[in-house]
Amino acid sequence: MDALSLRGHRTVGVNLPGHGVADAQFAHDYQCPQDPTSLATRPSPMAGVGLDAYEAAAVEVVRAVAPFGPVVLYGGSMGGATLNRVGNAVPHLVDRVVYDTAFCCVDLPCPEDYLSTPEGSSTLAGSLASLVVADPAVVGAVRANYRTGDQDALARLKEALMAGAPDSEFYALLAHLQPDESLTVGREDSRVRADTWGRIPRTFIRHTADRMIPLALQDRMIAEADRLTPRNRFDVHTVAAPHAATSEQFREIVDILDRLPECR
Repeated sequence: MDALSLRGHRTVGVNLPGHGVADAQFAHDYQCPQDPTSLATRPSPMAGVGLDAYEAAAVEVVRAVAPFGPVVLYGGSMGGATLNRVGNAVPHLVDRVVYDTAFCCVDLPCPEDYLSTPEGSSTLAGSLASLVVADPAVVGAVRANYRTGDQDALARLKEALMAGAPDSEFYALLAHLQPDESLTVGREDSRVRADTWGRIPRTFIRHTADRMIPLALQDRMIAEADRLTPRNRFDVHTVAAPHAATSEQFREIVDILDRLPECR
């Protein structure tokens, strides 16, 4: 979040388990030319890593920074599941939680359940399946090959993640994605609770062109949360952006974050 640092805010990224530089996500078989056999069988550092580990890592960071000023916890997409858990665990240490087109699970237990609703029926999340290069039961994770040369698969992925963006920005995004993701985070219970998470001021940034978490699904989660705690409703903002915002669209998001009461 360099853009926020340049505006005078202290920011720190939460390094989720299995995603760090030292966590062996990248190996020689992922270089070019790739080794399909190794990619399909090499055990993943994400094996056995789930939402409990994500929660513990995020809570550790929150506890470390809380003595130095207001804590605004920000996350997007599946990161919402971690935000939910942290808000339930340490609401007294979080001054605001910000969902940037992220999963806020209220009536239903997990993100996968929300994608199965009528509001989630238009999701293009299934486009990721064409990039999966290993049996999850074998490697212990969902392994996607973001370095594929398959133009059809890449076109479907771009439509899902970043439709309308310049190819240069789309490929830059792919260069930052790690291949392995947790098998379980999307289906573990991350429902928020009114007595804990519900005490925290909250913001939701809607993306009107999101094809992964459709706008109707974003609005459903906002409405469910507002019914759960009608005296503490979402502060809602909207950007005309796909699931992954372009650099220009992200400047709008930074403007929103910069104007939050806790950041003034």
